[in-house]
Amino acid sequence: MPCSSLCRVRPGPPAPVALQTAIFSQETTTSERVRKFEALLRGPTGPLLRDQIGQWVVRLLRVEYLVPETYAQWRLPVRDAMFFIASKLSSKRLAPKIVEQIDSTNTAPEMRLLRLIAKVPSLQKLGQVLARNRHLRPSLRRELTKLENGICDVNADEVRGIILDQLGPQLEAYAVRIEHKILAEASVSALMRFTWRNPRTQQRERGVFKVMKPHVPVCFAEDMRLLGMLAKFLGSKRRRYGIASRGISDTFDEVRHLLQHEVQFAREQMTLRKVSRLYGSMPGVRVPRLIRPLCTSKITAMTEERGEKITDAVAHMGAGSRRRVCEQLIEALVAAPMSAPDGDVLFHADPHAGNLLYDKRTGELVLVDWALTERLSREQRRHLALLFLMAALRDPAGICVEIQALSRKRGQQQHNPEVIRKCVARFLDCLPPASVPGTAEAMRLVEQIAYEGIRFPASLIMLRKVLFTLDGILHDIAGPNVALDFVIVRHLLRTWAANLPTFGFPLSLQDWALVQFSTLLYSPRSWMQRAQTLLASTG
Repeated sequence: MPCSSLCRVRPGPPAPVALQTAIFSQETTTSERVRKFEALLRGPTGPLLRDQIGQWVVRLLRVEYLVPETYAQWRLPVRDAMFFIASKLSSKRLAPKIVEQIDSTNTAPEMRLLRLIAKVPSLQKLGQVLARNRHLRPSLRRELTKLENGICDVNADEVRGIILDQLGPQLEAYAVRIEHKILAEASVSALMRFTWRNPRTQQRERGVFKVMKPHVPVCFAEDMRLLGMLAKFLGSKRRRYGIASRGISDTFDEVRHLLQHEVQFAREQMTLRKVSRLYGSMPGVRVPRLIRPLCTSKITAMTEERGEKITDAVAHMGAGSRRRVCEQLIEALVAAPMSAPDGDVLFHADPHAGNLLYDKRTGELVLVDWALTERLSREQRRHLALLFLMAALRDPAGICVEIQALSRKRGQQQHNPEVIRKCVARFLDCLPPASVPGTAEAMRLVEQIAYEGIRFPASLIMLRKVLFTLDGILHDIAGPNVALDFVIVRHLLRTWAANLPTFGFPLSLQDWALVQFSTLLYSPRSWMQRAQTLLASTG
């Protein structure tokens, strides 16, 4: 029997003895067990019991099974993070989770993981990001992809109740009729279809309510507090991980700050109006339109856009069609924002497969859920473009200059150039001699440098997350046969051809001259690097 099959049926380690003897007997119901356990957690032995629970959860989830060998260096911080969250979660939220785990015998670690993170919005969001990582075990990926559109932790009556409470008079004024079933659930919100009478057209039109789940305000606030504490906890153990303290703490703080946008519905409503300008004239892409009269601080009303989850929509397509869908994704999510003529430009920072729909009738990509977005300034896009080009040309000096420019904030001193230089040298040394590093490799370098304590703006952290998520989706749709950089360059050429005054944007003439100079030195630099590698291997 394969190892993966054994892992599914292998029972987890027994719960702490104190837990079992104190509250778990056959005579009590589940709700009584939860109440007893919650009382124990609040009692004088609560801190000791929490430590035992944290250790038990770590053994139960088996980090060495969940975290693949490719990321072996992250197993220790992941184990510590699991212990921390399990031992610090509020008694009210922790008690039912632990009771459920003890009642779940012969349950695979990946299924236990999903049950533990139910109604923990921040961890569900992290699971959505990781779901398409092709290095994970297939069984774990299958479970995590359920977070894309398979979350189920609220019922339709609760959602309808919020709509009725929030919109009351507007529902009658616009003759709103709400469907009785939930369309889909995300980590923070639930979707319900409706129809309404548009006063401008006097026609009934279809829409979707995005409604904040009732448990989210309290749970999300605790999640944000825990993430802040977790950043300090992991930072204090930096010597064990071999990661700079400020690197891991800053990353968690930036992610925590950005996740707060998930519950800011008014911000998303404003974003929907803005992105309509970016994608309004772009063929093959749609975004929902806001229905302003039916929006509140906890409800976003928008047009219903037909489409199917993109990974499901392409299931029966041929190889050529799949490749074209991938190219649409790259153009919409990466190339279009990078080449937009505006100063600051928004990009979708949460492109998991559940937020990407495909309309097979029209061949259009539909981008939904704009709660998480970030901005790239014109200067950031310029330095990113130069970084990608300098990485492709294997120009260490050029790469270092652009990393310094991207990491520097207004009024801030330069970061330690020696740290950046060493990271860049190590990055180039590890590349195969004939390979041409692309956009994804350049962003991985940025990530590595961030973990050495060099600070980058939140927008770059989120762009790296976008590319990480997108890479997994592209691989699931069309395998390794989609060239991200080729599609970006092709989009730029088309943009320049359609609007000659922007030719070369976002680079200036001086930038292009610098790139040409680096290109002239590419061959001698390449030979020098190969010679140094050969000498190092023979010495």
